[in-house]
Amino acid sequence: MKTIQLLVLCFFVQWSYAQEKSLLWEVSGNGLPKPSYLYGTIHMICPNDYFLTDSTKAAFQKAEQVYLELDMDDPTLMSKMMQMMLLTNGKKIKDYLKPEEYTLLSDYFKEKMGTNLDQMGGMKPFALMSMLYTTLLSCQPQSYEVVFTQMASSTKKELLGLETVELQMGVFDQIPYEKQAGLLADMVRKKDESSKEFGDMVALYKKQDLEGLLKLMDNSEWDFNGYEDILLAKRNSAWVPIMEKAMKSKSTFFAVGAGHLGGTKGVLQLLKKQGYIVKAVL
Repeated sequence: MKTIQLLVLCFFVQWSYAQEKSLLWEVSGNGLPKPSYLYGTIHMICPNDYFLTDSTKAAFQKAEQVYLELDMDDPTLMSKMMQMMLLTNGKKIKDYLKPEEYTLLSDYFKEKMGTNLDQMGGMKPFALMSMLYTTLLSCQPQSYEVVFTQMASSTKKELLGLETVELQMGVFDQIPYEKQAGLLADMVRKKDESSKEFGDMVALYKKQDLEGLLKLMDNSEWDFNGYEDILLAKRNSAWVPIMEKAMKSKSTFFAVGAGHLGGTKGVLQLLKKQGYIVKAVL
């Protein structure tokens, strides 16, 4: 992974059943002067699998401003991300792994990326995990966030973020590093299964099949059981007031990880509870 935006951890969530197959949702009613739109992204996908429907392009054009999880055109974004990726407790990734796990990871990173893990030992586990995800693809990943940032720039729409880099990346500091490091080792140890699962996830995403993603993730070996509220629910709840304020001022196009949309604690349901009409755009 190049940045936190490429993490596909957004899918560790329970979706509500009987969900319509759509990644694009219109939000209206409850006093809004104009509809706004909410789109679910996948943070990493091969160019051959990337798609953007005509209805999504039309919704983007109708909107007057754009919100991503982060303000992607912030000139300080990358420097802040790099700072947040580093361990600051005096330890190294080696301290959170068994010797055989560290050797396994070191060999893998050297084989796949030509990089010595010792040189990256000061990085937090989630940062190394994001890099590892890129090795599961046989391509240079495409980013929906980058595409929407470029579209906002070309159409001169203001681009804003729902949360700060510090808040988003700080989420992983609330999950034990030992837990994260263990998942990192498991992904390499079972790299064929990891790659297949990722491929299955992409296939379901292309079908806009949220129920299928639920079933896949329910059976996943690589999840953060017990930390879903930290990764998703609390962030979703914090986003909704920001979204409400934005929608009341201008028609807004929101694009967030698809894992934030569904389920009883997902953004779609939270908006419905606030009295908005939320419907799939096919």
